[in-house]
Amino acid sequence: MNLATKLTFTRIYMTILLLVILVFPFDSIGINIPKLFVNEFLVVDLRYIISGVIFIIASLTDYLDGYVARKYNMVTDFGKMIDAIADKVLVNSVLILLSATGFVHPIITVIIVGRDTITNAIKMAVGNKKAVVAASQMAKIKTMTLMVGISLTLFYNLPFELYNLRVSDFLLIVAAILSIISGIEYYKVNKEFIFEKKEIKENTPTEILN
Repeated sequence: MNLATKLTFTRIYMTILLLVILVFPFDSIGINIPKLFVNEFLVVDLRYIISGVIFIIASLTDYLDGYVARKYNMVTDFGKMIDAIADKVLVNSVLILLSATGFVHPIITVIIVGRDTITNAIKMAVGNKKAVVAASQMAKIKTMTLMVGISLTLFYNLPFELYNLRVSDFLLIVAAILSIISGIEYYKVNKEFIFEKKEIKENTPTEILN
């Protein structure tokens, strides 16, 4: 296992840690995690702040493992596969949990998770025909917007919440819209290979969305 792949697995481990922090009933074992009283209207659960820090660090490994893999020629098929899995595990699991606890509207989570499920299915179909997949610009913008939106949500939308600016909600809505648009783009680029028995020449580029 090379360094880039180890960084990818680190992201998976950090995701598990993040989820444990958010869902584990610490009170039942006598551990009281303090809450921060920002003002008379806003009480912050410290677990979400800790999870927000972990989420940001985990998100940075998404960039770092790709950089290391390209710079030191560590790109492998397994590395690309596990990197994609790690991304979805991190983002989708946190989104689902935030929806379950009322921090994120369920429609946003359904759109993003549903889109990922469909595009991954298409990706597998196209990949079987030897297509080389590369991230589209729209997908990169969507991913960045989604990561920032989730981070802000975990931080209770601070400091914007103090000024009644719902920046976190806005970014997640934008990410959901971009997910739909990029998903449609992906379908259009690959539809001829989905419905036809046409073989893609090796190393023929197609669009893929992260």
